Amino acid sequence: MHSFACICLQIDMDTIEVSNLNRQFLFRQSHVGQSKAKVARDAVLRFRPHISITPYHANAKDSNFNVDFFKQFNVVLNGLDNLDARRHVNRLCLAAEVPLVESGTTGFLGQVTVHVKGKTECYECQPKPAPKTYPVCTITSTPSKFVHCVVWAKDLLFAKLFGDKNQDNDLNVRSNDAARSSEHAGDAFEWSGNEDLEQYGRGVYDHVFGYNIELALSNEETWKNRNKPRPIYCRDVLPDRMTQQNGNVDKTDDLSSASAMASLGLKNPQDIWCLMENTKVFIEALKLFFTKRRKEIGNLSFDKDDQLAVEFVTAAANIRAASFNIPLHSLFEAKGIAGNIVHAVATTNAIVAGLIVIEAIKVLKKDTESYRMTYCLEHPSKKMLLMPVEPFEPNKSCCVCSKTPLSLEINTHRSKLRDFVEKIVKAKLGMNSPLIMHATALLYEVGDDLEENEIANYTANLEKVLSELPPPVTDGTVLTVEDLQQEFTCNIHIKHREEFDEEKEPDGMVLSGWTQAPPEKKDGKTSIGNGASTSKSLPTKPGITEIDIEVKEISDVSPGTKRKLSEFSDGSTLDQSSDVDVTRNNKKTQKHDEDDDLVMLDHWDSNMRKKH
Repeated sequence: MHSFACICLQIDMDTIEVSNLNRQFLFRQSHVGQSKAKVARDAVLRFRPHISITPYHANAKDSNFNVDFFKQFNVVLNGLDNLDARRHVNRLCLAAEVPLVESGTTGFLGQVTVHVKGKTECYECQPKPAPKTYPVCTITSTPSKFVHCVVWAKDLLFAKLFGDKNQDNDLNVRSNDAARSSEHAGDAFEWSGNEDLEQYGRGVYDHVFGYNIELALSNEETWKNRNKPRPIYCRDVLPDRMTQQNGNVDKTDDLSSASAMASLGLKNPQDIWCLMENTKVFIEALKLFFTKRRKEIGNLSFDKDDQLAVEFVTAAANIRAASFNIPLHSLFEAKGIAGNIVHAVATTNAIVAGLIVIEAIKVLKKDTESYRMTYCLEHPSKKMLLMPVEPFEPNKSCCVCSKTPLSLEINTHRSKLRDFVEKIVKAKLGMNSPLIMHATALLYEVGDDLEENEIANYTANLEKVLSELPPPVTDGTVLTVEDLQQEFTCNIHIKHREEFDEEKEPDGMVLSGWTQAPPEKKDGKTSIGNGASTSKSLPTKPGITEIDIEVKEISDVSPGTKRKLSEFSDGSTLDQSSDVDVTRNNKKTQKHDEDDDLVMLDHWDSNMRKKH
């Protein structure tokens, strides 16, 4: 029996919500609105009063949580729900040479993995496929699934009405409503401020669900092998002006409480609204945005926790679905699709929490031979729902833990430094405070200690195309990119390329180097998910054929959130017919020092999409 004197720390910038109560066992109704980190500390101390726990209601990306801070501890436990946060902690643990126990759940699935510098692969050793995307033409012209309608409603219509008015998208088609066109220069999305809001809403409705569909139908070639959509005009669904039901108008000053459902007397989010109800919600939500939240219009982006935004997107997606003969969905379902939500299961969370502790104890005992990557399965494999796998060795091609150079194909005569910073350095490499060098010349840097002339110089560089930078970045150039906070550095070889496929390569640049492509399916299609996608083999007995499994992130979760053990690389699923030998190491361990520290890092990114 081993005991450990632990100094624990928890970082979490979240507060407790009602939805947390059915899946997080430390919280109660009275805790709603309080700091998760602080309440968790109090709950743990009630049954382990001698442990020292310091809660931080803060963002772990703050500069004070740096490499030196991480060096204080003997193990780090991750309970994060986004790729960016995971990568950040992974790099800090590598730099601090502190073991990391990674974890995640998604529905009935989950995993716990151990990452030790130089001994096992790091979190970024294997490829993380991009979030699932759909061709623009499918979204704008030929949707066949409800998810296509949700993406259209969220990323095109909502963004056009309530986001940046200057953005260019495929909704920018002039209305054929002569009365509105003559008065408002033909812009169906522009509200003059004097126009009746319901009339404006009906005009938007007719434009996107009526006129635009008629315009699409005029291209007969498109519909030769497809079912034709039907134009839907507001007058045909809702002949008369809307009236408030029971006078239930939201009179509160709390902007977040504005709700079209409440105004219309719709209570159950799991009900599937008929076309008329969707039409009413569409117009009522639009009116509420302009009356209750007018100051936000022009800067809004969709948020799954914004009730009014979810109502509008659900209604718009359903109306479009009705036009294209796609089954309608409830707000509950639409919210899950729009917000990339996989609803949590309390038992899975509890199992994974236990596995985290088991692996943490092994780390504290330095029992390296017993480390396991354990996957929770939805269906039994050899009568087991937990599948332990020996950790894999570091990937020698990993740019993070093996410092392998990367390669970037890019048009150096068209792409700006800003494109490189936003699409590659931040989005692909996950750097927060990048520094970019060409040989000894500093092209870009961020930081609080910069002089005004330096800031002006780097800002000007952002707007220059790569080949016009001083010195110019051209074919064969090697750029060094560094994040001082993460103590992460990598070299990127630039390869000039003239043309890119707009559908397959929308960024206009292709980064490669430390990861192989996700495994191809038998039909030649590549697996696409929101996170890691790798092909690994389970340990087997001598003479037994190895069975490849695919570890990937599921497509219905926000980018980089949870990993799962799903299908074999040949497309079959793990089941009882797979002859896999899973061994357990029961050998005794040495007694460990009693002054070990334990750091707990829970979800803390301000842009998180899923709440634990």
